[in-house]
Amino acid sequence: MTHWDPASYDARHGFIHGLAGGVVDLLDPQPGERILDAGSGTGHLAAQIAARGAEVVGIDASAAMVEAARARYPELRFEVADLRSWRTPETYDAVFSNATLHWILQPSAAIDTIARALRPGGRFVAEFGGHGNVERLTTALREAVGEATGRVPPPFWYFPALGAYALLLEAHGLAVTDARLFERPTPLAGGEAGLANWYREFCTHVLEPVPADERERVLARAAALARDRWVEGQWIADYVRLRIRAVKRVPPVAVAAAGARR
Repeated sequence: MTHWDPASYDARHGFIHGLAGGVVDLLDPQPGERILDAGSGTGHLAAQIAARGAEVVGIDASAAMVEAARARYPELRFEVADLRSWRTPETYDAVFSNATLHWILQPSAAIDTIARALRPGGRFVAEFGGHGNVERLTTALREAVGEATGRVPPPFWYFPALGAYALLLEAHGLAVTDARLFERPTPLAGGEAGLANWYREFCTHVLEPVPADERERVLARAAALARDRWVEGQWIADYVRLRIRAVKRVPPVAVAAAGARR
């Protein structure tokens, strides 16, 4: 499991929320709406949504991230919660998530929580890693770890194909209205050290089998294996994003009742 350092995350990897403007626009938060930010991290996107007039609740599995979000945005509500099992008596007009769902290896459990949290007709808008995301970078690290330990670790994130994820949403009563899978090559800050910093931030769980005194050597080896991603003096991460919008179906009984009242 990755242990998050909120200060490092914001300082070195701010592109994660900085590139999320498109998915916030797709959410299109409205004044007075109640919106759940699932995987709110250090709170920047929750604050952007709140600035448009919505009431936002942010949840994140990392206590360190939640503490940082509360300190930065004390006017907003943030809770430590596991999206796979979190339950609330409240319902929301929308559930939003950015760069979180690929961390959850039990996607059906996360989608079940999302569907339960939405009111009928409410929308789910998310962006996260899709099929092929950072494949070159992670393959290099897995190979380097395998050379050091004698065992290549398996793929360690959930990067679904668009169709497979849409089917999961449909199975939980969420009708997909907009979906796209797209490449977004992303420069990593930090110059030559940028890739090692990225590995340290996001792949600590992969490095755990490597003795502490060998990890820098393994990181250097991974960088050598991924050298084709060093372009004109910077590392370019091979990001592929899945951006999706779905709406919770209104139960047929509710539709019939609404028709009878007309």
